[in-house]
Amino acid sequence: MKIGQKSFSAIVMLFFLLLTVIVFSGPGPALAASAEEINIGVNGTLKRFTQEIAGGDEFLQKATGVLVFPSVIKAGIGVGGEYGEGALRVGGKTVEYYNTAASSIGFQLGAQSKSVVVVFLTPKALEGFRRSDGWKAGVDGSVALVKWGVGEDINTIDIKDPIVGFVFSNKGLMYNLTIEGSKFSKIVR
Repeated sequence: MKIGQKSFSAIVMLFFLLLTVIVFSGPGPALAASAEEINIGVNGTLKRFTQEIAGGDEFLQKATGVLVFPSVIKAGIGVGGEYGEGALRVGGKTVEYYNTAASSIGFQLGAQSKSVVVVFLTPKALEGFRRSDGWKAGVDGSVALVKWGVGEDINTIDIKDPIVGFVFSNKGLMYNLTIEGSKFSKIVR
């Protein structure tokens, strides 16, 4: 039996849609990284943050909380999705573990990895995030991605937003990526 181009495309689209649903339906405890693995990744990401962002260490000290995802993997062929696990730190200590997930439809091919750091600058913003049952960026709270010039100290920028996000690729800090539409959910251990 010969399958036409349209039928083949529909089968491929259905396969990736099913794969996306399976991946984002929430991994069981057996699929989740261990707390130790997540914390090691978070430590490395925060170290990279303070090395790549002038004034990053002082900026993090002003934060009420910091949500860190060391590795968010995005993959797709037409239909795509992304997933990562991380930790929320308050006062420099991990208080909860989270996953992030998002899906998309459109022209996309391949896979990439990024690190995400979300900084809560006010107690109210952090409280709203922690009380939620599945917080979605851009819906439950706006996350401003900070842009500034090379060599500029982040503490010299007048940041008025209560939640600020930073996205890193293996090439460094990225200015054109977004986390809008990403859903953050608590991992129950």
